[in-house]
Amino acid sequence: MQDPRKHQVSLRGKSAKEITRDALLERVNQERELRNYTRRANAAVVLIQRVWRRHHEMNLVALRLREEWEIMMNSRAGPLTGKQTASEILRPFLFFINYLSVRRGTIGPRDRDCMMNCFQILLEDITSKDVHQNFCSMVTGCIEDRRIWFQQSKKMISICLFILSVFDSSQRVQNAVLTSTAMRLSVLLTDPKGWNCINDDGRKDANAAAKNLVQFIGSKKSGLYNCIRKFIYKLEAPFSSQELVSCQKDDIFLIVASAITLSLRPFHLTNIDMNDGSMMECAVEQYCISLLTIPWFPQRLPSILAPALRHKSVLSPCLRTLLISKEKIFKELSEVDQLELTSKKMPCVGWALANIMYLATWSHTSATDSGKFVEDLDHSAYLHVVIILADKFLASLGNFEQMTRKTEETQVDNYTSAVSVFEMDDTNCGFSKLSYMDLFKPVYQQWHLKKLLDFVKEGFVCGTDDLSIGNQTYSWNYRLLDIAYYYSCLLRLFSAMNPVLKSLPVLNMLSFTPGFLFSLWEELEKSLFRGKKQIANSTSLCASRVSGDKSEGVSGTRQKGLNKDAGNKWINVLQKFTGKSPAEDDYVDSVTSQSNLKQIEEPPSDEWDIEPLRRGPEGISKDIYHVLLLFCSSYSHLLLVLDDIEFYDKQVPFKLEQQRKIASVLNTFAYNSLSLGISSEYRALLDSAVRCLHLLYERDCRHQFCHPSLWLSPGKSNRMTIAVAARTHEVFSAADGATSSSMGSVITTMPHIFPFEERVRMFREFISMDKVSRRLAGEGTGPGSRSIEIVIRRDRIFEDGMQQLNSLGSKLKSTIHVSFVSESGLPEAGLDYGGLSKEFLTDISKAAFSLEYGLFSQTSTSDRLLIPNATARFLDNGIQMVEFLGRIVGKALYEGILLDFYFSHVFVQKLLGRYSYVDELFTLDPELHRNLMYVKHYDGDVKDLCLDFTVTEESHGKRHIIELKPGGKDICVTNENRLQYVYAMADYKLNRQILPFSNAFYRGLTDLISPSWLKLFNSSEFNQLLSGGDHDIDVDDLRKNTQYTGGYSDGSRTVKLFWEVFAGLEPSERCMLLKFVTSCSRAPLLGFKHLHPAFTIHKVVCDVPLWASFGGHDVDRLPSASTCYNTLKLPTYKRASTLRAKLLYAINSNAGFELS
Repeated sequence: MQDPRKHQVSLRGKSAKEITRDALLERVNQERELRNYTRRANAAVVLIQRVWRRHHEMNLVALRLREEWEIMMNSRAGPLTGKQTASEILRPFLFFINYLSVRRGTIGPRDRDCMMNCFQILLEDITSKDVHQNFCSMVTGCIEDRRIWFQQSKKMISICLFILSVFDSSQRVQNAVLTSTAMRLSVLLTDPKGWNCINDDGRKDANAAAKNLVQFIGSKKSGLYNCIRKFIYKLEAPFSSQELVSCQKDDIFLIVASAITLSLRPFHLTNIDMNDGSMMECAVEQYCISLLTIPWFPQRLPSILAPALRHKSVLSPCLRTLLISKEKIFKELSEVDQLELTSKKMPCVGWALANIMYLATWSHTSATDSGKFVEDLDHSAYLHVVIILADKFLASLGNFEQMTRKTEETQVDNYTSAVSVFEMDDTNCGFSKLSYMDLFKPVYQQWHLKKLLDFVKEGFVCGTDDLSIGNQTYSWNYRLLDIAYYYSCLLRLFSAMNPVLKSLPVLNMLSFTPGFLFSLWEELEKSLFRGKKQIANSTSLCASRVSGDKSEGVSGTRQKGLNKDAGNKWINVLQKFTGKSPAEDDYVDSVTSQSNLKQIEEPPSDEWDIEPLRRGPEGISKDIYHVLLLFCSSYSHLLLVLDDIEFYDKQVPFKLEQQRKIASVLNTFAYNSLSLGISSEYRALLDSAVRCLHLLYERDCRHQFCHPSLWLSPGKSNRMTIAVAARTHEVFSAADGATSSSMGSVITTMPHIFPFEERVRMFREFISMDKVSRRLAGEGTGPGSRSIEIVIRRDRIFEDGMQQLNSLGSKLKSTIHVSFVSESGLPEAGLDYGGLSKEFLTDISKAAFSLEYGLFSQTSTSDRLLIPNATARFLDNGIQMVEFLGRIVGKALYEGILLDFYFSHVFVQKLLGRYSYVDELFTLDPELHRNLMYVKHYDGDVKDLCLDFTVTEESHGKRHIIELKPGGKDICVTNENRLQYVYAMADYKLNRQILPFSNAFYRGLTDLISPSWLKLFNSSEFNQLLSGGDHDIDVDDLRKNTQYTGGYSDGSRTVKLFWEVFAGLEPSERCMLLKFVTSCSRAPLLGFKHLHPAFTIHKVVCDVPLWASFGGHDVDRLPSASTCYNTLKLPTYKRASTLRAKLLYAINSNAGFELS
């Protein structure tokens, strides 16, 4: 065992305590560090003392020099020469002012007086024509004189800028006088034209000296732009509204004008000598960073200065510098944000974008759509700068949103959008009602887009605007793709920064600009359909556009007086798509003519296989991404107001062949994006594409213009199975709807990609899954304690059903066992094994939906569909009864029981959570739709029609006047507001009028049927789901799934006669027979295999001789039916003629049990 004392050392015998080597080294290091620290501390103390003594001594010297300077100024007898001014006045003045004021950051009263005296002397000297008495005459002297003048001038300008930075208009008038004098001196020092002592021989030297001085103030070292920034930040109101005395107002105007003049000096110097462009690049960068990022920068200044800021010599260098040095500028802007901005302030890049947008355009506030770009604007540079700044700003908003969300999650507060937490003094102009987004007003004015498009058409597509800096040349292309990129960025910006209207103003302008959507589609078509056979002839389409433009002049002359009315704006725009004005006969018979469109032929199998879209958004370029985003956003907006006359008859803005291609592009893009999964950066495009796709699909569902194979084509080869789709749908439906709608499963977002039959199977799969889950939860569905026992009087079926079942809610999913009481008050015999509950559901719905009951009425169309009766709200418990009917329909859907009635398209749209538009009014009230279209396209003065914003309803002999808008009875319909009237009337009839009933029905329906299940279908498909399939019966399918009882079999003679007779009936007669047996005239959607109970033929034995088959007397008894069990009770007829006659008599008598 080793001795533990081996690694210990003795401290030289001074202590008996032993210590280890490591501990000794540690102690030695600590003592060494202590000695070093003490040495540094002593050195720091000595340095501080030395600096303090120096400062103290310098301060005493500065005070003594100020006293001597004041005495000298008071005793000054006559004028001094330029050199004397530099040595006797400026040299001591600069010394003591720098120590007593500049370094302290404040200006005392004595220093203020000294400054005023010095500035006044210099102003008198510089403006003097005496060469010897002028301070600026030194620039024509020897090298030493020039050096002295330059150094002292730099220091004088620095002092003047310091005075500007600490200026406060709320203080005494003397501050304004001092600052204005200082700024006058700064301007004069940098302008050799104001030096009166300089003759022609010395002009070159004077220009060179001034140029050097301007280069100094343009450098970062001078701090010119930071000082001006501090000063302008204090201008809380424009000059015209300052509450100041007259003399102070003049001084402040002079200060502002002088400050802006100084800031623009480097720009003018660059224009004088282009070789100095690279040398002055720093000045332009500082101007962009410090001034263009000031909130409300142009608005804080007097309006007379705006033209100077908008001049091409200023604006063009700023635009081009932002393009060339964007990384450097953005880095400095982020540093400014960190120094100046709190988390609730807008980023500097946001104000740079708004200020540049404002300065680059002239927009007249009195006119809604008038303005222009500033003269000689570099449009290409402007376009690219706005794109870069908008992208950067949107990225900043995204980062800010994430930061806000994280912060508020830690505080357990509700999420607030980024814009809503911006401080109001930052996003709203403190001196007017102007908001931040008002600075972008030109963006949503049509002249702005038209000017940009005109430049493209005039040859800027292939041309470039070049800029040479040093040995490098920069150029930017100007194309339609850039315009699309520009507006797509601004759309996203408006959506983020305009909390009320979002991007609506921009979309209004884009959608109704003639030819713009067509141009966007041409770009998409060229990119996405390369190498494929064009469905539409591009040449003929372009020719039709040209002819339309030419004919526009003819129609424009005829409607010259009409075009003066602002109300015709949108109508005239739609006319410009085709170049023809509407005539009355264009729309009176238009909707009727739509039904005569030729049958759409099925295209080849690969017609809609668009190769660039196979990988979703990752398969397209960035340019096409923005074109597609802009197109989808604009066209979806236009589709909201584009009626069927314009879409199908006039075919504006696209031919129907083009509409099919558009639908195919959007369908393929959305499917591949969702099925492959996309990142969040593509979410905006996917949302816009899906929105536009849904509008086109719903229009096609209402009036077909695409072959069904188009909607199914993207998923034809890789569609998921029904079981997988059903489970995926349930998962995403249970998630947050806002997320799943754009990033979720295909079946959730675009269920139409699956054939209707597959979706019906999914629906039944959902119900089966729900029944299993309820069974696992202990909610039995068979006879027993969990079933619902009810007693129903046949003459009070609806009242008894509502009283006993309405309060159950979702518990109505359980099995119902019904006991009927006859009209005589006696209980009916029999046990309910499903047949009586089916009979109860069909009978109660038949009673409640009858017109006599008053809850529902029929549309005025030929198919007489059901729609909630507007007068039902005056009935006792009318809303509650409609809600109960929703539960009855939900129960029928849940159990797979068919009901023999159809709901109106408009009503079903509400149940599916969809808004109805003006064209859907034709399915509800064709006459009202025609009248509204007449008003919309009326050529004369709409006032002659004597309309107002009201609608009249009659109920129980009383007339009720309902206003379509507040004060509508006092508002006359004119050419200006007729579009509002048309859409307000349609909105009332389609949405508002039936909203209470549809909401009530929806509440009852969704107690049993999940809303996500319903959204698998469109309105016509929902009716098929409820009432069955085609109007004819598949005889073979019915025979294959028929059961026989009582002694019958498939080979029985009477059975064979029945199927022979049944096959020979007319389709309507077969449907009547099916209704006679099952209470519904339509077959189940998935075939008779899914009819429960199964279709059954029961033998009714009749004693008839065998020779009745060949002649003589046959069976007299009529067939009967038990609809609750879907059973036909068929006597043993011997002849086919007798069987046919008896069947037809029975089914036409509209009776069942009593015919026996």
